[in-house]
Amino acid sequence: QVQLVESGGGLVQAGGSLTLSCAASGTIFRINTMGWYRQAPGKQRELVATITLGNNGNYADSVKGRFTISRDGAKNVVYLQMNTLKPEDTAVYFCHILRGPGEGTWGQGTQVTVSS
Repeated sequence: QVQLVESGGGLVQAGGSLTLSCAASGTIFRINTMGWYRQAPGKQRELVATITLGNNGNYADSVKGRFTISRDGAKNVVYLQMNTLKPEDTAVYFCHILRGPGEGTWGQGTQVTVSS
């Protein structure tokens, strides 16, 4: 069984920065894609950023140039560096990993609140 533990959320003022971390543990042979999604109150969960096994990053237009996703393959950890945060970035951020077809796992979520 695979588990994800997220950390790094919190309250920050607009223009500030936060770094989220997500560590995967359990029986893991390989993680193909790691990513971050977010869900604001009353809205659907949306993709923030993903990173492939080859370290190719993909970002939502709303965070391009402000957020950076990275991964440590040896430790099975994915990071999300968030800069120049805006109030509209406020959401619960979820980590997701994909080990293979139909083998996705979600984290429990971490709250990010950006005050204006």
